[in-house]
Amino acid sequence: MTVVPRLVLSAPSSGHGKSALAIGLLAAFADRGVDVAGFKVGPDRVDAAYLGLAAGRPGRTLDPRLVGADRIAPLVGHGAAGAGLAVVQGSMGLYDSLAGRPESESTAAVATALRSPVVLVVDVAATGQSVAALVHGFRSYDEQLWLGGVILNRVASSRHEELLREALDDIGVPVYGALRRQDLPSVLPARRYGAVPALARTDEATRAVRRLGEAVAATVELDRLLALARSAPPLPAPPWTPPAGREDAVARPVVAVAGTPGGSYSHPETVELLRAAGAEVVTVDPLHDEALPAGTGALVVGGGLPESYAEQLSANRRLCIAVAELARTGRPVVAEGAGLLWLARELDGLPMCGVLDAVGTRRDGLVVGYRQATALTDSLVGPAGTVVAGHKEHRGVLVPRAGARPAWSWDGGAPEGFVWRGVHASQLTLHWAAYPQLAARLVDAAVAAAADPATARPDGVPA
Repeated sequence: MTVVPRLVLSAPSSGHGKSALAIGLLAAFADRGVDVAGFKVGPDRVDAAYLGLAAGRPGRTLDPRLVGADRIAPLVGHGAAGAGLAVVQGSMGLYDSLAGRPESESTAAVATALRSPVVLVVDVAATGQSVAALVHGFRSYDEQLWLGGVILNRVASSRHEELLREALDDIGVPVYGALRRQDLPSVLPARRYGAVPALARTDEATRAVRRLGEAVAATVELDRLLALARSAPPLPAPPWTPPAGREDAVARPVVAVAGTPGGSYSHPETVELLRAAGAEVVTVDPLHDEALPAGTGALVVGGGLPESYAEQLSANRRLCIAVAELARTGRPVVAEGAGLLWLARELDGLPMCGVLDAVGTRRDGLVVGYRQATALTDSLVGPAGTVVAGHKEHRGVLVPRAGARPAWSWDGGAPEGFVWRGVHASQLTLHWAAYPQLAARLVDAAVAAAADPATARPDGVPA
């Protein structure tokens, strides 16, 4: 049995303040000396990065569509190993689902799968005693849900708070905190900067997390919340474990993973899978490092690299040249999300790595959503015909959309992505915990290419 004290923080809808509260809770408990872990429901790596900054350990995403519902509890057990508290930040409203599958992909479904109490964050700026009807509805809607209590946000006055508490007391719902309208300042760096400030631990991001922690510590009853978290039963499944590599493996190829000293642009599980498969994983910062790590035999650029840093990526010409040379020699390169744009010839007229004969342009509209994709070409990711679930979130588009050997196809869309020599590049982002064989294939390909580059197959898969 895996015992993890845990809470799921949700809200009636977006905009109630649960992101700031989740970050503040982790920071407040960490400041008290509690070992904490943060998780984000859905594919949002930006929120996950700030949860990680507050917790002092990698923030992780829990996405049933990307990893499968049966992996949610194991991933929490793995990511919260040794922690005295895990805080799971919900997505949108408690019963909402980005893809319209609330029974399996909503925050409520995740909370039920985790057997975790839910604390509902409610913006009460324009609400009085009707808060009781609202909360009662959320509690009654799903009899399997464990609604442990609420935190009130944007309370107007002491009298307002008294009315709200009395109304909720009438229906037997505990209140764990009440924050005034000014208590949760808007201090986090703009989302256009993506996860970079949190992963790089910039002064602005660090100060913001500290201020949120101070605000929560002053207004939320932390001891009662911790008691609620400790009342959760053992997780219903053992922790997830990255599969070990081959026992006969001798060579440990160096795999460079794009990121910052504080974390990569890939899911934390990606790095763990690569290490378990036998790789020596080293971080390369595309914005600042002018060379790949010594001995690099493969490169992984995760989907968390923001498009908004196109100017800095382009200005780092030495690294662009090094990446192009790595790809030209047939070494494995996996690029997701904006990593595809970085490998293109140019983006918005700015020169990029030039690995792919394509031109990128950033547009105003945001493309976002899940895709069930089928591999069209044998590649590092898998043989042609492999079916995966991935996520797209981007403004940049490429012309052409796909190379002569496309990466993916899906219903309602033209072929997408590029497979060239050892390169697999696409704006579709996968969660590697659902496809652990990907790490093993990449490590095997890196070993084969290092042993005899001339014999590496054009698709990057070892002969």
